[in-house]
Formats: sequence, C-alpha cells, structure tokens
Amino acid sequence: MSASLSRRSTVFLAQVGLISAASWSFIGCGSEGPFGAHDPGAAESAPVAEARAGLDAGFTSREILRGLSFPMRIVWGPDGYLWLTERVGKRVVRVRPSDGQKTTAVTINEAYQSGGQDGVLGLALHPDLLQGTGNDYVYVSYTYDVDPNAPVSRRAKIRRYTYNATTETLGSPVDIITGLPGSDDHNSARLLFGPDQKLYYTVGDQGNNQFNRKCLPVGAQDLPTATEVAEENWSTYAGKILRLNLDGSIPGDNPQIAGVRSHVYSYGHRNPQGLSFLDGKLYAAEHGPKSDDELNLIRPGKNYGWPHVAGYQDSQAYTYDNWSASSPTPCSSLAWNDYTPPSSVPRQQESAWSHPDFTPPLVTFYTVPNGYNFKDPACGGNDYICWPTIAPSSLHTYAAAPGIPGWEGSLLMTTLKKGAVYRVKPSSAGDSVAGEAVVHFQTTNRYRDLALSPDGLTVYVITDSQGSTSGPTGGSTSALSNPGAILEFKYTGAN
Repeated sequence: MSASLSRRSTVFLAQVGLISAASWSFIGCGSEGPFGAHDPGAAESAPVAEARAGLDAGFTSREILRGLSFPMRIVWGPDGYLWLTERVGKRVVRVRPSDGQKTTAVTINEAYQSGGQDGVLGLALHPDLLQGTGNDYVYVSYTYDVDPNAPVSRRAKIRRYTYNATTETLGSPVDIITGLPGSDDHNSARLLFGPDQKLYYTVGDQGNNQFNRKCLPVGAQDLPTATEVAEENWSTYAGKILRLNLDGSIPGDNPQIAGVRSHVYSYGHRNPQGLSFLDGKLYAAEHGPKSDDELNLIRPGKNYGWPHVAGYQDSQAYTYDNWSASSPTPCSSLAWNDYTPPSSVPRQQESAWSHPDFTPPLVTFYTVPNGYNFKDPACGGNDYICWPTIAPSSLHTYAAAPGIPGWEGSLLMTTLKKGAVYRVKPSSAGDSVAGEAVVHFQTTNRYRDLALSPDGLTVYVITDSQGSTSGPTGGSTSALSNPGAILEFKYTGAN
C-alpha cells in the first residue's frame, strides 16, 4: 500500500458510502486561518436538536448542545459528564450528555486570548479522579501574558486544579510548569496522561516563518542547553513533545538529546495537535504546511524533521523557505507570499538536509508531486481549504472490545477541513499502517476533538464555533451546520 492515501482509495470510500463521491479531491490545510475573539458561549445553550450529520449505517446522531465558546478539548469524566475547555470563553465546563446541561467548573481570568489559537487549551483528568485516593486533580494548559503592563508577551503554562465534588468546581490551583512557548498560532497544546503516570504535552512551532510571524525563525530543531535547563529557561521547547513528572519536574528516564536531559521527548514538530497511546506506543497527529499532514509513531529522542522536511523526505511539493534569513533584503520589508517567496529568501530542498535521528511519518495526508496546483478554483480564492491536507486536530485510541465492530485497535483523528473522523489502524508492530484510512461522520463543520463513552459505543465530537471547512461536497464554506457544538454519534448495530 502507498503510505499516503491515494485518489483510488478515496474513490472507493465514496463508493461504499463513507464519504460523498463529490468530495474525493484532496482538501485540507496546515494553517487554520483567523478566528475572531467574540464569545458565542455567553448565551445559554440551545435545546437538544438533531444534528445535520452524515451517518454511517448503524449509527444515530444528535446535537447535544451548541453555543460553546470555541471548545478546544473534550474528555469523558468518571462522573459521567463530558469535560471541556473553552478556548475563548477561558473556562472549563462540564456537560451532562443526556440533556446538554452545562456547568462551569472554573473560569481562568488570567488566560490571555486575542488570536486564533490562544486561550484555555489542554485538559487532562488524573486517572484517580473521584476514586477516593485523594488525587482529584485536573490539569489545564493555557496562554498568559507575562507582563500585562508591557506589550503582550505570551507564554503557556500547565496548571493543576483540585476538583470539589460537592461544589462541582475546580480550585486550589498549582502551576506545575510556566514559561513555555506561547503564541497566537500553532500552540498545539495536547495534554495527555500517559500509562507511565507521566504528563505528555505538545508545543507547536508557534506559527513562525509564516504570515505575520514570517520573520521569526522556526525553533523546532533548537535544543536546550544544560544551562538553560538549570535556569528553567524553556524557550527552546517550541516544536517539541514534552514528557513531565506530575509536579512538572523532568523525569530521570527522559532521553538525553545532544547530551542534555530536559522535558523534551521528541523534536522537529510543526503543529502536533493529536497525541494518544495504543498498545504502549505513543502516536501523534500533526498539521503539515500545504501538504503532508502526518501520523507519527513517537520514539524518545527522535527528530521528526520540521522545518527541513514535511512528510517524507522526498523533495516533493515542499521546500524550506527561511524568511528570517532573507538577505540582502531584510525580512521585515518583504510581503508574505505563501507560494513563491522573494529571491532573497533562502530555499532548501528536503534532500539537502540530513540528521541521524530523523524519523519519517507512518502515513501522510497527503503526499503530492512537484507541480501540484495549490490554487484550486473550487475554493473560490480560499485556497487553504483545498490544499492537500485534512488538518488533524486530535488523536484518540479506540481499544474497546466488544464495541463497534472492526474499530478495535484503531486510532481516531478529528479533522478541521474535512469535518470528519478518520479511522486508521496501525499494524501489530506499530511501525506502519494496516490498510487505508476510513472516513466517518462527515458534516459541514470543523471537528476539534472527540471523546468516547466507557463502552465505546458513543462518539462525542466538539466543533469549532466559526471558521471555514469543505463539508461533504468539497469547496469552501464558513456556514457551519453545528457551530460550537457537541455532536453525539451512537452505534446501534441496526442497518
């Protein structure tokens, strides 16, 4: 099988009814585009309604509620509620799935939010939450302004709260790590409790080397020095996956990279928004630039290539255009161009770079050849929607058995540009993908994250409050069917 999904396989999926035949063309994006800071979550939730959803046979669907303020993460809690972060609303909320009743567990006023990808972000529940062990902890990440009295300087932190089951609120905040790179773009911010009782956290490349951050160098290859670690200077953590003790300290068995042990578990990442363990192996889903979204098997100490490599190291449809190194014309005087940079910007083919620890992806979405047309007229000038990516926004393990037939041992990815859940099954060894991806639940929405019921029979998907997507029929639209919502897809087994 080709490691990247092919037109042939996508047409087959359309024929069997899993995606619309009109939407086989490659669509997606690496950059998510601008979002406003308006807060639609200030209004009360709408009544439970039927979702306008594309269904697989054997599933029912409904919209549990809408009006959430840019929901970012969703987790099934041991109390039977869905726990969510609201990026713009700066809240952690709990939603009862039966009727959509929403309560606020905490509002984080310190969180700074003004752009498209900052605010209250990651969420992880301690496995012992409400189990009577005293570990009623909830971990949240968010961006903040280092000095509110000076020009904005974003950083990110991970904070631990204690849940009070009587008041149903989060309190007793403890900052376990502060001063992480923070931005209005590419924060990544996937927070995961590992089976080793460690916290894993993704930090994106901050959106550097593009748009209004074009003159800022990408630091995904930069590694911390021993002095920086001793000083708790985490400025080189952009473009990394971190592994932390629960108190924020550095695990003693973290990899030594270039002779230094830090929180860095792997590096060379662009914008990894998905992270999940399956059979003891760590996988990550990562946004590519204009092509080559990635599914990666994460190994400690390994280098995943960004910004020198996007997807496979094949010198196809990608060059590293380093705007920050523009000479003799300084970058600050240049106008951004996403397709052909000025001649003063250095360009590097993927094949010109080498590293002994480079690790290619298991699969890309999608790899395309040189000469590919990135300006598809189907998107009416909103080109990024038609770029050959799916924009994977989360990654989850489906290990339930019995559960939905055929799903066990799979990874589930929500996608922004396709408005769908992609199901991928790694091989038993975990170092390849078995078969092709299967597309589920495609609607005219931007899917941000999902949670599973304990029996594995219900999938809960949160949607972005606004933005552009392709929908089942291709092209580009900002008319979302279920903005800022929780959608429920329940397997009934009836065909």
